[in-house]
Amino acid sequence: MQPSVPNVDYRTEPAKYRHWRLSFDGPVATLAMDVAEDAGLRPGYKLKLNSYDLGVDIELHDALQRVRFEHPEVRSVVITSLKDRIFCSGANIFMLGTSSHAWKVNFCKFTNETRNGIEDSSRHSGLKFLAAVNGACAGGGYEMALACDEIYLVDDRSSAVSLPEVPLLGVLPGTGGLTRVTDKRKVRHDLADIFCTSMEGQRGQRAKDWKLVDEIAKPAVFADTVKKRVLELAAQSDRPAAAKGVQLTPLERNDSADGIEYRYVSVSIDRNRRLANLTVKAPEAAQPTDIDGILKAGVNWWPLRLARELDDAILHLRTNELEVGTWLLRTQGDAAHVLGCDAALDAHQKHWFVRETLGFLRRCLARLDVSSRTLFALIEQGSCFAGTLLEIGLAADRSYMQALPENAPSLQVSALNFGHYPMVNGKSRVAHRYYDDAGEIEAVRKTLGSAISPADAQKLGLVTGAPDDIDWEDEIRIALEERAALSPDALTGLEANLRFGITETMETRVFGRLSAWQNWIFIRPNAVGEKGALKVYGKGEKAAFDFQRV
Repeated sequence: MQPSVPNVDYRTEPAKYRHWRLSFDGPVATLAMDVAEDAGLRPGYKLKLNSYDLGVDIELHDALQRVRFEHPEVRSVVITSLKDRIFCSGANIFMLGTSSHAWKVNFCKFTNETRNGIEDSSRHSGLKFLAAVNGACAGGGYEMALACDEIYLVDDRSSAVSLPEVPLLGVLPGTGGLTRVTDKRKVRHDLADIFCTSMEGQRGQRAKDWKLVDEIAKPAVFADTVKKRVLELAAQSDRPAAAKGVQLTPLERNDSADGIEYRYVSVSIDRNRRLANLTVKAPEAAQPTDIDGILKAGVNWWPLRLARELDDAILHLRTNELEVGTWLLRTQGDAAHVLGCDAALDAHQKHWFVRETLGFLRRCLARLDVSSRTLFALIEQGSCFAGTLLEIGLAADRSYMQALPENAPSLQVSALNFGHYPMVNGKSRVAHRYYDDAGEIEAVRKTLGSAISPADAQKLGLVTGAPDDIDWEDEIRIALEERAALSPDALTGLEANLRFGITETMETRVFGRLSAWQNWIFIRPNAVGEKGALKVYGKGEKAAFDFQRV
């Protein structure tokens, strides 16, 4: 992305939507896609046939947050289209063909995270999703449907589901299509091979027989069939019918040339050293611990406000600061206030609002994990790496703790560090750090309620190193200079491989394929060369492939 291009702002609200219509009917929310052709996030393409770009997905992400927090009475969500005979044709091909490589990959990553968030809410929050595919459904449109719990397809002899990226564009589905077809829908290998190499896809009974959709219905009964099923899904949920939602008021942020400031998160950028100092602050005072007080605090309750601010900061840095390759993670404040919030989160975790706040924090921390940046945590005097904020340190590639002769920083664990914030591989960061070694995990658990000194933190393996005050500045400087001299491409691959170790899940496979295969295929001449499939699409020309297998 060129410096002259305006920064992407991930903040929006329903009144500003251009592409989605969000409506509510008792326990059911409907997210209807109605993409405005001329409202692309960048100039140079039209969003025809309900194709989408990053702007469309920013609205989808926001709409899902509105459902989670502002409408606790909603128990199931229908994703459908307002276009005639078109559900969604996927990511806009002209946008992909004209975008930089970095833009394409960042776009795919955010879209993946949004799809994963749908599944996360289904798994943890009692929200069930049904894709009502009421027209042609291709590429990223089918990937969006795949993220839902169930897919219903209109049986009108023309509407089909397809993943045409390989035969049409010379690339792979970018948001988990291949993985979900096998891992989630259990489509037989040979049938999946046919499906993913044909442009026309499958429709009607064959789509159902191949497990590509769950149910089909004729046009005359499609709406009633969907309504009946979505109400059955809603009946399975424990979300409260009579609760009052919490409004997600506009997020306050002050921007400057070299940083952004929120109430609890600040980012300052050192462009000469290509690094960002990202500091997260504890609440200034004790937060409410009873449900009435928590609900009264609402959007300003520290755990929720922290999640909103940190999530926005991560997205801003990932999209708008491509050359800032190292993030220094710091914390500040009173650990007692953080641990008090953690105790409330743990005690009331079954309450819908607390559960959704935990979910937001879980997804935000997972977004940090999969960000293609070097993450170093600096644990200094005045730091507050306790409980929820300790997760930030545990997410880092390395963590350095200052061993001072007096008033040294400390670490503190809480109950939330042992499973409330699983990574995308399903492991807590503590369990992941020790490769599930029960003895090492128990040694950390035994520190509950006490402060961990630099020496003990190093002995437990919770930090990379604990330099003393004499060596601190030199050790950090050398580590940062060495990192800045390495290839960013090699670091992206290195960090992604090392962060997720041993255990695989559908989510790690999705991200792994994105960062490896799609990253590679996106820059090959067969895709983006002068006669590559992405470049000649829509021009009446045939792609010219180099037929060597590499």
